[in-house]
Amino acid sequence: METILVVDDDPSILKVIRMRLEAQGYRVTTAIEAKKAISLAAENTFDAALLDLKLKGENGIRLMQDLHQIHPEMPVIILTAYGTIKSAVDAIKKGAYSYLTKPFDHEELLLQTRNGLERSRLTKEVKNLKKIVKERYGFENIITKSEKMETVLDQVAHAAESDANVFIEGESGTGKELIARTLHLASLRKDGPFVAINCAAIPETLLESELFGYQKGAFTDAARNKKGLFLQAHLGTFFLDEISEIAPSMQAKFLRVLQEKEFYPIGAQKTITVNTRFIASSNRNLEAEVKKGAFREDLFYRIHVIVIQLPPLRQRKDDIPLLANYFLNKYARETQKDITGFTPSAIQKLMLHDWPGNVRELENTVECAVALASRNIISEDAILPDHPSPEGGLQSLKDAKENFEKNYLIQLIEITRGNVSQAAKLAGKYRADLYQLLKKYDIKAADYRRPPR
Repeated sequence: METILVVDDDPSILKVIRMRLEAQGYRVTTAIEAKKAISLAAENTFDAALLDLKLKGENGIRLMQDLHQIHPEMPVIILTAYGTIKSAVDAIKKGAYSYLTKPFDHEELLLQTRNGLERSRLTKEVKNLKKIVKERYGFENIITKSEKMETVLDQVAHAAESDANVFIEGESGTGKELIARTLHLASLRKDGPFVAINCAAIPETLLESELFGYQKGAFTDAARNKKGLFLQAHLGTFFLDEISEIAPSMQAKFLRVLQEKEFYPIGAQKTITVNTRFIASSNRNLEAEVKKGAFREDLFYRIHVIVIQLPPLRQRKDDIPLLANYFLNKYARETQKDITGFTPSAIQKLMLHDWPGNVRELENTVECAVALASRNIISEDAILPDHPSPEGGLQSLKDAKENFEKNYLIQLIEITRGNVSQAAKLAGKYRADLYQLLKKYDIKAADYRRPPR
């Protein structure tokens, strides 16, 4: 049962909120003053908190900050009178999950509470996933402060709870195999094998024998039995990278394995049954491949059950300095060089590059810079020497304003969980005007709505 702390200096409001939440099966603890709330939080773990913005002798924002010192991940919903919405916006900027305007609607209270608790659950799952990955596989390089990558880790955490087939979509170099390994280690199959194959790297004539294995004497060079990759992945996870490169004849055979969980090794008269989870990936648009007739539609739907989309590095530029420093430390240790970091102009050049090769290209770039470095700091001329820095490194004022406006709108819609009316209120815009701006930048509010569990 999830526990919620409610703080308000009006006993009648406390009574109503307690009644509404307890009716939904939540355990509710109340307090009428900040000092008591802090004492309760120090002695108990709460899954969420609802705090009045104006308490007697105390400020709700300050109380929220004190509570976050005790429980940093706890979502806080601010209760506010209509005339203090500006203060509620300030609270959101300082860490509140959301706010409710008094007198609040019963359904809105329950919706905000459910959504806040959902966020709390996801945050715990992502933290646990990172801990598992770090302890079991040493992937300290899954370092991110990008919201897009946090969303990916949310999806991985949820996908790990099921045994459904997963499709990872992303450009080359975005780390699809890394995500597949992470998913395997977070799942119930973590103690089984993880088998990976790059379908584009194996000639069509050899792919069947690699996947299915063969019996001795099945063909001229078959001097002994060979266990195929499908069987090697029994009780574990099988990852097929670049599955779009499989020839149509092999697609039909692979479809049978997905459907029946059994196959014939080459030359065998008896089927072998396997229990494995399949994860596939491609840097191509598989739907387009299906329309062209290059990829089977029935196979597409078999592998396209849970879809995880990896953003390219150019869409998560906040991560570039973190990743660059990780790779620098890695290769400095390997080469035993005392390199302490990058110059500001080198970081700027890294940030301005589009990285068509994504994280793999960034890693190669840093490895090269470290190998050639003769000083203890990486300068701009050691980074992408064949790509001169843009003049001045600055955008035009028009581009800068549009980028700011787009990022502001995305943050606004994220904060309000896709609620356009609330977003318009926060932005001080008419709802119709806000819709026009969202349309201008192709931002879909529905993409940011999270249904309650």
